[in-house]
Amino acid sequence: MRALSADDIIRVWEAGCRQNSAERALTLLAVASPAESADELRHLSLGRRNAQLLELRRRLFGSALGAFSQCPGCGEPLEFDVPVEAIDQARLATDAAFILATGGYAVRFRLLDSTDLAAAAAAASVDEARRVLVDRCVLDARRDDEAIAAADLPEPILRQLATRLAEHDPQAEALIQLACPACACEWHAPFDIASFCYTEISALARRLLREVHALARAYAWREADILAMSAQRRQYYLELLG
Repeated sequence: MRALSADDIIRVWEAGCRQNSAERALTLLAVASPAESADELRHLSLGRRNAQLLELRRRLFGSALGAFSQCPGCGEPLEFDVPVEAIDQARLATDAAFILATGGYAVRFRLLDSTDLAAAAAAASVDEARRVLVDRCVLDARRDDEAIAAADLPEPILRQLATRLAEHDPQAEALIQLACPACACEWHAPFDIASFCYTEISALARRLLREVHALARAYAWREADILAMSAQRRQYYLELLG
């Protein structure tokens, strides 16, 4: 994984303006990991994808994550810092497929990836999206050694499947435990590293464009030349402009 240049930051922001969160994640990784093909990135498990995004974010902005949430009990706004290490899980699954065997059922399944999120995003409802994810991650299902469709799996088996997916790919969904200082309400807030990282990159891109605007107006320099400067050099010229 390589560091992103100022020009990379602006290109990622510009592309992401037209994308959803899952597409932005792939755009970020494609720029940061040019040695990996688009197909390889799309088929990373969600946990591996998120681990790479966390590492990219660490290189860009450091290890502290400044976040915001709102208490579901009283509506109190809550600002907090989370270290990357609290979200980053060292254990990442390497197996291509897993087996869930219980109650006469045997289900062979794989971990979810970005292609599955894209398919689920096209669904008309939450229930349909859930069915799409189940159908895509289940490779083979049997009841009493007889093959059945993923759609025929009963709800208790589906709940166990969801649990096993989370166990084998814990970084696919990060939850942060929070407590409200105003009403003592406790809850788990989901943390989407793709959206979080893109939001920070958007703010940085806008700041870079403001710097380009100021320096181009003052010195008639080209955008590419300004962005190729180090951050320290751009800042010095901005200070000279007052």
